[in-house]
Amino acid sequence: MGLMDGKRGVIFGVANDRSIAWGVAQQLHEAGAELAFTYLNEALEKRVRPLAGSLGSTIILPCDVGSDDEIAAVFKELEQQWGTIDFVVHAVAFANREDLKRPFSQTSREGFNLAMDISAYSLVPMTRYAMPLMSAGGSIVTMSYLGAMLAVPDYNVMGVAKAALEASVRYLAAELGPQKIRVNAVSAGPIKTLAASGIGNFKQKLHTMEERSPLRRTVTQEEVGKASLYLLSDLSTGVTGEIHYVDGGFNISAL
Repeated sequence: MGLMDGKRGVIFGVANDRSIAWGVAQQLHEAGAELAFTYLNEALEKRVRPLAGSLGSTIILPCDVGSDDEIAAVFKELEQQWGTIDFVVHAVAFANREDLKRPFSQTSREGFNLAMDISAYSLVPMTRYAMPLMSAGGSIVTMSYLGAMLAVPDYNVMGVAKAALEASVRYLAAELGPQKIRVNAVSAGPIKTLAASGIGNFKQKLHTMEERSPLRRTVTQEEVGKASLYLLSDLSTGVTGEIHYVDGGFNISAL
């Protein structure tokens, strides 16, 4: 018996096989979960479909998380095919490259709103439409980063968006607790992903992690997947509203 046998859920945010969301998907699949996936556009669909197929997934749906209607359509389709779900993985974030490169004080209003909308607010409608499908309770996990708590060089507007995301986790957890729906975040250390390529001096951040974290290395996609599996499974039924750090022990004392 696998830890997630009989469990069904949807993963938002797989872009390729180096995505943190893909690491989560692999761990969930190995534990016995049945998975659905979403993709943003045709270019990403060509990458996501083969990955999803390799895990036996048959539900692969388009979704721009900047659109409430598209998010609602995903959960409507899941309801039609499955009836209920047990978990949601929110692993989406975006900011204009220009707003990441310039000083934070020079962030454009449009860029600020975009980063907040995609990276933080999208968790709210995603939760709203998932709730009716979690009649027996469930678990929602999102992805954060140390830049939500500390001012990390070059992270800029994304750090502010991640701070809003972490606050959203706490408010949603408090609201959904009586319905036995848990909401948590995994704060991963720097990992080489498509999204990370937009962060300035990213290689230096990896080097700093390797030098200063107690484990003297960066964490892996697999390790983030395992932490997420814990939060999505019944092993963590008493855990909600938490920011779960998976970063090699990198914290304020390591700075």
